[in-house]
Amino acid sequence: MYQFMIGVIVPRPIAFVSTVSRTGRLNAAPFSYFCGLTNVPPLIGISANLRAGTPKDTLRNIRETGDFVVNVVSEELAARIVQASGDWPEDVDELALTGLTAAPSDRVKSPRVAESPVNLECTLHREIELGQTFFLVGEVVRAHVAEAVLTDGRVDIAKLKPVGRLGGDGYSVVREVLHLARPRMAPGPEPRG
Repeated sequence: MYQFMIGVIVPRPIAFVSTVSRTGRLNAAPFSYFCGLTNVPPLIGISANLRAGTPKDTLRNIRETGDFVVNVVSEELAARIVQASGDWPEDVDELALTGLTAAPSDRVKSPRVAESPVNLECTLHREIELGQTFFLVGEVVRAHVAEAVLTDGRVDIAKLKPVGRLGGDGYSVVREVLHLARPRMAPGPEPRG
């Protein structure tokens, strides 16, 4: 079922999640079961699986500190994010391993990834157990956006070049944007009453 789902639910955005343990050990890992949930309050969701029956580093760190940072994966970061996805031992700092820079966050303990064009600082809003997966709902408490990906004050997808996850070892990059305007309905007559 996993292979089928990752092959048809595509492309999936990638949350490169950076965390810190209670003792200060850094961790970073990509998650493609990731989505936006609501904008008021601004909530996002990430699914974290167990590994051999125990929590992965990201899940354990979020439980310990109550926070995390979602770093957007751009085309320039893709190869390093894939390298970070290995089943590295607990004492491996994936940021150091991949040559990425841990930058201090403003509102949470977990670091941001300096090279990422967008960072979402999150506090843990809720954890929901779903079988052998834990759905982590985070509230975005601070966002950082690089000027280089903005046009007229808004994130420009053509500049951001986000990477999406496909099935197997496949990835996609947004190079073209198809613009289709939503239909607008003319206002109807005022109700009589």
